[in-house]
Amino acid sequence: MSACAGDDNVWPGLLSTIATKVGGRLLLTLALACACATNDVVVAQQPFVLGDALDVSQNFQRMENVYFVAARVKEFDAARGRGTLQWDRYSRSTTLSFNKIDVGLGRAKATEFPGTEYDADPALPFAIDFVSPRVVRLRFNTRQTPLTDEPSLMLVGTPPRDNSWRVEQTAEAVTYTGAHGRVRIVREPWRVEFYDAAGRLLTRTQTQGDPHTYFTPVPFSFVRRASDLGRRVAATFELAHDEKIFGCGESFTRLDKRGQKVNAWTRDAMGVQNEWMYKPVPFFLSSRGYAVFAHTSAPVTFDFGKTYDRHNVVYTADETLDLFVLLGDPKDVLSEYTQLTGRSPVPPLWSFGFWMSRITYKSEEEVRDVAAKLRAHRIPSDVIHLDTGWFETEWRSNFQFSRARFRDPARMIADLKRQGFRVSLWQYTYFTPKNELFGEIVSRGYAVRDEGGRPAPEDAVLDMSNPEAVRWYQSKLAALLKLGVGAIKVDFGEGAPAAGVYASGRTGLHEHNLYPLRYNKAVADVTRETTGESVIWARSAWAGSQRYPLHWGGDAENTDSAMAAQLRGGLSFGLSGFTYWSHDVGGFVDRAPRDLYRRWLAWGVLTSHTRAHGAPPREPWEYDEALVEDFRRALGLRYSLMPYIWAQAKDSSARGFPLLRALFFEYPGDPTSWTIDDQYMFGSDLLVAPLMEPGDGRRVYLPPGEWIDYQTGELHLGERWRRIKAGQIPVVLLVRNHSAVPHVRVAQSTADIDWRGVELRVFSTDDAPASGLFALPDGGAQTLDLKVSAGSYALQSDPLRGRVNWRVTRFPVR
Repeated sequence: MSACAGDDNVWPGLLSTIATKVGGRLLLTLALACACATNDVVVAQQPFVLGDALDVSQNFQRMENVYFVAARVKEFDAARGRGTLQWDRYSRSTTLSFNKIDVGLGRAKATEFPGTEYDADPALPFAIDFVSPRVVRLRFNTRQTPLTDEPSLMLVGTPPRDNSWRVEQTAEAVTYTGAHGRVRIVREPWRVEFYDAAGRLLTRTQTQGDPHTYFTPVPFSFVRRASDLGRRVAATFELAHDEKIFGCGESFTRLDKRGQKVNAWTRDAMGVQNEWMYKPVPFFLSSRGYAVFAHTSAPVTFDFGKTYDRHNVVYTADETLDLFVLLGDPKDVLSEYTQLTGRSPVPPLWSFGFWMSRITYKSEEEVRDVAAKLRAHRIPSDVIHLDTGWFETEWRSNFQFSRARFRDPARMIADLKRQGFRVSLWQYTYFTPKNELFGEIVSRGYAVRDEGGRPAPEDAVLDMSNPEAVRWYQSKLAALLKLGVGAIKVDFGEGAPAAGVYASGRTGLHEHNLYPLRYNKAVADVTRETTGESVIWARSAWAGSQRYPLHWGGDAENTDSAMAAQLRGGLSFGLSGFTYWSHDVGGFVDRAPRDLYRRWLAWGVLTSHTRAHGAPPREPWEYDEALVEDFRRALGLRYSLMPYIWAQAKDSSARGFPLLRALFFEYPGDPTSWTIDDQYMFGSDLLVAPLMEPGDGRRVYLPPGEWIDYQTGELHLGERWRRIKAGQIPVVLLVRNHSAVPHVRVAQSTADIDWRGVELRVFSTDDAPASGLFALPDGGAQTLDLKVSAGSYALQSDPLRGRVNWRVTRFPVR
């Protein structure tokens, strides 16, 4: 299909490409003529390039589509929360004024025939349900079909029904009041308003005329497309003038999404400094005290005041709009969201150790050599990852070790495990025609197909919606896991054919975004069944993928700006329900510049998981002895903090919290904390400020309270900016006052950590009580309370009852 006949994408990009690459006035004129002839100057219907993100909002600019705007409640049973909503018909038209053309929305008449069979202004089902005291569910159908509760892979089960909300109704409105807020449904003009418990308006829907303006913002509406009679929905809400928006998955753009348009469409992002996303999640939270989850796997476009500053528009290609609105501060809404979509189990302890990798170790000799050198250089490490080179032909993923380069894989893996190393293996689910498995996959019907029944588009992409294909795939992975492999790298997954036809009976419109979730689940399930552990290493994700940890941040460039963008992506990801996240220390694309590698490692050891990976060399001894010492020192910090990391992981998983936390997550009442995107809290007690450019320090914002420098002992007062010099490890690391941080003696592997001897290092400026979290490898997180007794801090009680020999120390503060 030509671009002139398509949908869901933008013509200006195509015209710019033509003009740039050809530079010919004639060709550009012809392209414009083609566009004008099909009313596609603004929009083309199919992506011009395979894989391009779909922008659902463009459907709402087309002249030939029919618009239906939410207008008034026709019927409503307040007790059941069920009714019908009338949608008034509109169309786009143009006006001429002052030498310009404006495109507006105006009331329209029905054009269907026979007219007796179709309503000009249809009344369609809508529903409101209360899932918990903080969660409200709104659903709308764009066709005359009843609303149903179909199973959803994104949810952990059918959402419960909460009966604590009280209902009152008048001729004007229906009001539901709960412990944490109030929802008011205005009958005409139709509007839904959300308030907090104090009566403060959080947000409300916006219909035609909200507000009165000469501009034409998109109201709460849906369109019937002229191309296929399909529906697309725009859920429009009001934004406050100072409102900030966060989340949407692993988004590398500015942390605050206000003023941005975000397309939730899985795509190989090809780096970390553009709008594409490996891991989009149709969820966002607001600084106003609420969050929204668009429950769909169809393409979603969020316009957070980019087109019209007052409006937040959730565009979806799903014909049923299903929104969960969650009330509360960031911790409240994230906890509620992960109750709906699932929480991350805690990965095995060894996964929290250092992962050594490169593109790529290709032989048993190389693997054994790097293991020996890690131990010889006393660089703590737990995992050696083999990327694309362990097959006979690099990149040809056939799940078989090269016989020429790996003499005895089982023995190698067993030997490494005795040395304290697990092995991680790369693979993916795109099978090229040269892959020996291609014919089997195609002949058995395991590949995604196009409309003509052929594998779509070139490779055989394993159809994860086909249970037989999943079982076949899992049998290949199970053989490797039984061999002793510790983790499977779940690479790619963003390129499931958008035009494909899947075994589920659905097309890529719904299956493309769902593919990463199915993929993550398939690998996580077989890993847990085979090894008993919950660990994968995945690049792509969708809502619900947090149930299958863990994920890493993709192919970052080797630059300071990419490092900053990588952190923004990780913070956004954490604010989208994911507890665990990692990244390629030093960047991926080229050899890591030495200074960048050193600075990146310093905060990389203070994230949930730490991996060095990318273009070779990655091993510090391939640089110089000084970098070896930097690695030894930084990883020594991580391994000594392993009890803190492990306890915070246990607590975060239980509560649905991220380990890497934007400052406002811990300090929602502090306005400046909402503006910081290059610092973070690592768990509840450590503040990390990476050095984003060469130098020995940086300006740091200090949230409320008092902060003690972990490396120097210097005291800093909160709610202010300070320039702070880094210590030997090139990062600013601060500890919240009155924190008790558990430490252990540095071991070369997590398997060798002595959990019987634990130092409780108290960071305190006075003799006030201190506390911290601790967990043994086989136990849950426990709060340790300490008070000063006879001039020294001491545990008030021992929740481990003698299983640990505690050594309480007090960190010197100056």
